[in-house]
Amino acid sequence: MIRVTVCYPNQPGARFDVEYYLSRHMPMVEEKLRSHGMKSWSVSKGVGGFGSGPAARLIQASLDFESMEGLQAGMAAESAAIMADIPNYTDIAPQIQIDEVLR
Repeated sequence: MIRVTVCYPNQPGARFDVEYYLSRHMPMVEEKLRSHGMKSWSVSKGVGGFGSGPAARLIQASLDFESMEGLQAGMAAESAAIMADIPNYTDIAPQIQIDEVLR
């Protein structure tokens, strides 16, 4: 399984509309990528760092795909529309990582 992690760093003064992200952006991503093997997604909100510090990430999304080929095909077909929606909910540049899930 392949996991895409999309992180939005916790930046003071940054704008992030969580309601829009959960109710519009992520369902749109799911609709566009489901046919390319996206199996599931989840979103986490940072509440703090280890100890007493602030969370390093404001929001983190995980998208699970059946295969790398499906992810690549989906992003080739749909990344323009997905990325174009980002200014509708945030001014934070996302950090994206692709992982192979081992367990």
